[in-house]
Amino acid sequence: MSSPESLILAPIITEKGTMASEKAGQVLFRVRPGASKDKIREAVEHLFHVTVTKVRTSNFMGKERRKGAIKGRQSDWKKAYVTLKEGDKIEFFEGL
Repeated sequence: MSSPESLILAPIITEKGTMASEKAGQVLFRVRPGASKDKIREAVEHLFHVTVTKVRTSNFMGKERRKGAIKGRQSDWKKAYVTLKEGDKIEFFEGL
C-alpha cells in the first residue's frame, strides 16, 4: 500500500485550476496513474486536514517526442479534481 505522500505528486497551479478553485471550491492535483478516487480522497484529507466531497479524475496519455534521430516518449499521468466542503480551503502560497 502506498503512502498518501507518494500518491499525490504535485498541485496543478494554472489559470484553469485557479478559476475552478474560485468558482467551485476545487483543487487540482497531479496524482499517480494507478491511484483510485477513494485513495485520492483519503490522501488529501490526511495531508491537508480538509473534508473532500467529490473527486473526479482524468487520464492523460504520454506523447511521443522526437529530436533529430532520437525518439522518446513522455510518461502517462493522471489529474484529480478534488472538490472541498464549503468553507474548507487549501492555500499553496501562504504569506506572499
